[in-house]
Amino acid sequence: MRVSRLIAALVGALAPFAGLAQIPEASSQLLLTITEDWEADTGVLYQFEREKGGWESVAEPVPVNIGRTGLAWGIGLHPQQQGPQKREGDGKAPAGIFRLGDAFGYLPAVPTGLAYWPMKETHFCIDVPESPLYNRTVDTEEVGRAAVEGSSEGMRRDIHYGDQLYKKGIFVAHNPENEPGAGSCIFIHLWKAPGVPTAGCTALAEPQMDRLLARLQRGARPVYVALPRTEYQRLRQPWSLPALPASGGDSVDRDLR
Repeated sequence: MRVSRLIAALVGALAPFAGLAQIPEASSQLLLTITEDWEADTGVLYQFEREKGGWESVAEPVPVNIGRTGLAWGIGLHPQQQGPQKREGDGKAPAGIFRLGDAFGYLPAVPTGLAYWPMKETHFCIDVPESPLYNRTVDTEEVGRAAVEGSSEGMRRDIHYGDQLYKKGIFVAHNPENEPGAGSCIFIHLWKAPGVPTAGCTALAEPQMDRLLARLQRGARPVYVALPRTEYQRLRQPWSLPALPASGGDSVDRDLR
């Protein structure tokens, strides 16, 4: 009976730690965005690489814009969390841990260690929850024009919308099972201007994007983490996240070291 009680006590003590998220062991590159709070529409992006001694900062932090209504928990490599949950059309960028996918853009090729997907006028990302192709980027030459009817987004924004936001970008594997309504078409892409929020992606200046693409390597299985400051403080140790570098003048950086 005493042994049973002891086992039960141990299980109870360990329960709060069940399902803790960590960066996959095979991943050796990490992008980390920290915002001031859940509602902030800007943040700071840090870059890390994993060596035998742990995570090391490899670049100066850079400013980024995120969703116009801040952050909400997305679906990725982390266990489900309490708090705001990402939904289609809510203007929020997903918080959590996510795999990074291929790079994409308007050019035939860009200098990057990621696989690269040149976009055509016929490429669209499907953000219609009722579509069987929800949260997928498709080519209408393959799936037909009817498949993108509704609010699906043209990936050649220079042609469809007259801007350069998707000239260079990276797919973020939010909602990998394509759960209807849980949020779609999440990227890291170019910003319109400093401080101009996105519809739910992470955006930065083109020179910083160029350096980011040049450093990222497909074989390093890079991941992306986005968190408000309070959640980073709560989860840094249990999720084995790196400490922020000591350099940088941003107030978020100073508070999180």
